[in-house]
Amino acid sequence: MLQFLRSKALHLVPVLFVVTCFSFLLTALLPGDIALVMAGPNATPQGVAALRKELQLDQPLPLRYVDWLSRAARGDLGTSPRSQQTVLSSIQERLPISLELLLLAELIGLVIAVPVGIASAYRAGGILDQAASGAAFGVLAIPGFVVAIVLIYVFAVQLDLVPATGYTPFATNPFENLQSFFLPALTVGLGEAAAYTRLLRSDMIATLQEDYIAMARAKGLPTWHILFRHALKPSSFTLLTVLGINIGRLMGGALIVETIFALPGIGRLLVESIYARDLVVVQGVVAFVAVAFVLVNFGVDLLYAVLDPRIRHGRAVA
Repeated sequence: MLQFLRSKALHLVPVLFVVTCFSFLLTALLPGDIALVMAGPNATPQGVAALRKELQLDQPLPLRYVDWLSRAARGDLGTSPRSQQTVLSSIQERLPISLELLLLAELIGLVIAVPVGIASAYRAGGILDQAASGAAFGVLAIPGFVVAIVLIYVFAVQLDLVPATGYTPFATNPFENLQSFFLPALTVGLGEAAAYTRLLRSDMIATLQEDYIAMARAKGLPTWHILFRHALKPSSFTLLTVLGINIGRLMGGALIVETIFALPGIGRLLVESIYARDLVVVQGVVAFVAVAFVLVNFGVDLLYAVLDPRIRHGRAVA
């Protein structure tokens, strides 16, 4: 296992280097004068010159990247010229909100997808399978912002069960906090559930045709025991892969969802910074989300080795 960890860690280093390089170049290579763009149309020449010096735009690009990378490795992603707040502190303020949205959405997705996917695979071609497949394709075909508007109309306007927008911190009122997250988490979770259901159903159908499943049935084991103890685990690798990718993707927050429901998460921070032309924050947030995406998928690779020892032993032999 240690050899497997070392091998994966060695592969992680160049990936992180490439990711941080592209995150830096995303704003560094923008056309025009970056300092003039960030300072705004009413800035004085002296203010633009001071901002250019503060951002080290007078230095060669490789030196700027090395300096930025060395500071980023110490947790210094820069300071916003607009708010005078460090990028890291801005991310730390918004990250819990995006993480709560992510966790609730994934929980909703898995709670729906796992039982429905298993039942659809067990009775492939049946009424439940056809209904679940149709519902999944329908949800995937509808844009997320349309789902959000429909949910707001149903649950907030017609039924008046939850607020349409806004955010209440968990420490202030846990119940109101969950209410404020219900609609955005359901909006994201329905899309995740549709994709997870299709993936798990396909893998479960293939697994249920394996010889060891037939052996388990011949032994007279209960159906639920075969499905959950023998078939679910080997069928979950594709689901686990997509789950890891989606967690990394949602780490930056669902931009549209956070904007529609007025959630002050990382995604909304990124949108606000783009509109405000605060490229220091944009660069820092993109780098943070990209590195988080890589690290989450690294964790998924390690989880593979835990679930299936053949993976780590095979890599070790190779």
